[in-house]
Amino acid sequence: MKYEIQGDNLPVVICDLEAGESMITEGGSMAWMSPNMKMETSGGGFGKALGRLFSGESLFQNVYTAQGGPGVIAFASKFPGAIKAVEITPDKPIVVQKSSFLAATRGVDVSIFFQKKMRAGFFGGEGFIMQRISGRGLVFLEIDGSAVDYELTAGQQIVVASGNLAMMDETCSMDVQAIAGIKNVLFGGEGLFNTVIEGPGCITLQTMPLSSFAELIARYIPTDNSSN
Repeated sequence: MKYEIQGDNLPVVICDLEAGESMITEGGSMAWMSPNMKMETSGGGFGKALGRLFSGESLFQNVYTAQGGPGVIAFASKFPGAIKAVEITPDKPIVVQKSSFLAATRGVDVSIFFQKKMRAGFFGGEGFIMQRISGRGLVFLEIDGSAVDYELTAGQQIVVASGNLAMMDETCSMDVQAIAGIKNVLFGGEGLFNTVIEGPGCITLQTMPLSSFAELIARYIPTDNSSN
């Protein structure tokens, strides 16, 4: 399978498949495809389907297969940002924010991931549940805004505003750090907690979390309190 990511702030990944090759995706992600792409909807078993539901995905996935020859299929981002391609191997699963999965080759599994530290789950900005992507193959992730990568050595930490963590290797750990000082909490505009990521492993940060974007737009939506 060959692919090309096109577009700027509203990207799309265009995949060229050989006959018999398949891609899996969530419903509504397919933008266009050649006529010989056949779609089948699959739950992958009750346990996997339920895990996807709790991790922010739908119960079912669509499988597109090129039949009778090479095929083309494109998957578009649902939000202004970037599409990141990540190679998954059995010894290197990744952990991502909820609903970041866009598409993948067959052999990649999307499941639920619980934070090991309870306080990180509740105050870390991505909720108690994240997604674990494992198996073998290529996965395409949706990044909110632009993506910035860091490689952390063992014990190296980085402090991230809540919601700006898009992806990390499963070898990394996540915790939260309370913002010091009552004046900083009340007037600093940064909330109560920051997220602390510790290596070893690679992390991807995003510049415009969807939650921050929604809050910004909400400021400009007039509230109509009038009654008919």
